[in-house]
Amino acid sequence: MRLRPEQLASQLTKQLLPVYLLSGDELLIQQECADAIRQHCRQQGIAERDVLEAERGFDWNALLEAGQSLSLFADRKLIELRLGGARMDQKSSAALQQYLEHADGSNILLITCGRLDSRSLNAKWVKAIDQAGAVMQIWPVDRRQLGGWIQQRLKDNGMSADREAAELLADRVEGNLLAADQEIQKLKILLGEQAVSVETVAAAVASSARYDVFKLIDAALAGNAAYALNMYNGLVAEGSEEIPMLGAISRELRSLYNCAAAIEQGNGIDRVLDGARVWDKRKNLYKRCLGQHSVSSLSRLLQLAGRLDAAQKGQSDESPRLLFTELITGLAGQPIIAG
Repeated sequence: MRLRPEQLASQLTKQLLPVYLLSGDELLIQQECADAIRQHCRQQGIAERDVLEAERGFDWNALLEAGQSLSLFADRKLIELRLGGARMDQKSSAALQQYLEHADGSNILLITCGRLDSRSLNAKWVKAIDQAGAVMQIWPVDRRQLGGWIQQRLKDNGMSADREAAELLADRVEGNLLAADQEIQKLKILLGEQAVSVETVAAAVASSARYDVFKLIDAALAGNAAYALNMYNGLVAEGSEEIPMLGAISRELRSLYNCAAAIEQGNGIDRVLDGARVWDKRKNLYKRCLGQHSVSSLSRLLQLAGRLDAAQKGQSDESPRLLFTELITGLAGQPIIAG
């Protein structure tokens, strides 16, 4: 069957199909659709996941073996086949069709790839997926529709905005949905679940030259501990709430940890960053930071963030200001004190 992204949630409540193909260049929507399928698999008790990267030299027998091998912990598993920009040839097409011929629905196959042209959409392997499961083409949001998309996105985050405010934000992000999502998360931290006015968006745009927690994070990722600490002190002096600031930094740390873990498993950094939905303009910052940190050091930073959270809530006698300073300098690549 053919599905649109907005139909996926409803379809998943009815039936978990044996195979899903997500095709398109709009990374944010593709990733969120993949996340929805992963979450539904977990809800169905499918906890194990095999990830196959179909890069040059990929052995397509690995797909057939993944489909035939039994899970160590359960009877079913999710197999993710990431095609990226790779083209399907006769051999790969035959292997995928062979997998589908023997698939009984016990395992779920999730395939992601870039945009498919009309010729590819009529290929035998796509038709086989169409017959056995679902094919989803993910298109960029047209500029004329972006304001409405932003309004819905704000609503999903517990906020609201009039048309003028949404259009102003749409102008700022220039069609980049990842940037739009980042701006919405920023507004949520600043405002909470409040209405977003055009004046609020304009003020947020105007305040981009001043300190904000996102620039603090970027400074730390760049290894500039002194500048990041200066921003932190400026934010505190301006009356910024430190609990939302910690939330933003903790989200970044979890993203970095997941990226580091994927890289240690042998995945290429560019593919890992794409999978983590890292905005193009921030990829160099991530690469620099991941070059300084390991899974172990990022785990220690996450533990430090946990101590800071407890201190902020009055659950320990440690100083939140000192812990925040240690967290920022640690993220910037300077040694942290073991707790």
